[in-house]
Amino acid sequence: MTRVKRGYIARKRRTKIRLFASSFRGSHSRLTRTITQQKIRALVSAHRDRDKQKRNFRRLWITRINAVIRERGVSYSYSKLIHDLYKRQLLLNRKILAQIAISNRNCLYMISNEIREKVDWKEYTKII
Repeated sequence: MTRVKRGYIARKRRTKIRLFASSFRGSHSRLTRTITQQKIRALVSAHRDRDKQKRNFRRLWITRINAVIRERGVSYSYSKLIHDLYKRQLLLNRKILAQIAISNRNCLYMISNEIREKVDWKEYTKII
C-alpha cells in the first residue's frame, strides 16, 4: 500500500486543537490524542457548569434577600415576600431584589411594607 501524505489539512486541524489546549499543563497541551480527550472533557465540564452557575447564583440571591428581610421583621421571611409579590402581580425577579437588598436596604423595606399593607392580614394571623 502506498503512503498517503495528508498535507496541510491535517496539520491545520491539529494546530486548531492545539490552540484550544495551549493553556493546559503537561502532555494535555503537547500530545494530539490527549489534547482531543481533554478538549472533550473541558467542553463537557463547561456545559455542565453553566447550569450549575445559574443554580448557585439563584441560591445566593435568595440568601441575600432572606437575610435582609429577616433583619426587619421576625415573622416575615423570603417565602412570604415572594408569595405577596406574586399576589400583587409585581414582577421583580430575584436578581433585582438582591441588588436592591445590597445597595439600598430601605428601598426593599419600603417595597415589603407596601406589599404587606395591601395583602390580607388574615393569612398571617390565621383568623377566619
